[in-house]
Amino acid sequence: MKRFWIILIISIISTIGIPLAAQKIERESSDRSQIIHLKTALNHLTVIELREPVTQVATGSQSFKVEWRENKVFVQPTEADASTNLFIWTSSERLNYELEPAGNVAGMDFAVDQSPLAQPKPASISQPSQPSPMEILLAGKAVRFESAKPSRKLVEVRIRDLYEGDGRLLVRYAVRNRGRHVYDIRTPQIYLLTGVRYPQSLYTLADSQLGDPEAARLSAKQQIPVPVLESHLESEHLAPGEESLGIVALRLPSSTEPTILRFQFPNDEKQQVAALLVR
Repeated sequence: MKRFWIILIISIISTIGIPLAAQKIERESSDRSQIIHLKTALNHLTVIELREPVTQVATGSQSFKVEWRENKVFVQPTEADASTNLFIWTSSERLNYELEPAGNVAGMDFAVDQSPLAQPKPASISQPSQPSPMEILLAGKAVRFESAKPSRKLVEVRIRDLYEGDGRLLVRYAVRNRGRHVYDIRTPQIYLLTGVRYPQSLYTLADSQLGDPEAARLSAKQQIPVPVLESHLESEHLAPGEESLGIVALRLPSSTEPTILRFQFPNDEKQQVAALLVR
């Protein structure tokens, strides 16, 4: 009874034409040192499809008919027991094949597709990390005030400290209103002074703010505007007796010599509101 069912199943498979071994469509890699074995069958065509157009082919025997068009190569055996090798060239590589003797259709390679190139992962652009508030507090430099006389201006600017890193300069300042009217603050205009002349060495004044008497003794040939990258103000309107803190971020070229920056604020009652920083 068991044998009867086995014979019946085989008969059904043969009747409906389902092959016990299916023909193959292979995928090959690009390796110049690799030899790819190709199985063919008489009266059947095997197609090799590449990523780019074929420039030349060569085979070691006329027992196989080989033709190519664009990026496709067609291989067909003309003899039953012949085998040979096949070379295919493209503009960027050479592929090596061994053409095996023609066999049965069930085991042949119907088509061989070349594996696509792995797409490179897009390079990630690393963004420069911004310093944390704690890093700014720890690495900041206090700015001392150099002045022979106390300021008598109604609106006074004091530069408190600065932080340098990643080519950026952060400056924290305070504006105090000693006048009788409201003073409106705006982001200061900042200038880099060049051709500076001063009675004493500026190296000894690094990280300091010059008071009014000291600023009067300084001369410069030119002042170059410095773009402000960021600006933050605690308050834009100062009532009499009030003080407001502000921070500006700049990008300055590196220098081995002292640099003088001029912070220009809106004038108040015809008085100039400005500060000079030596760094």
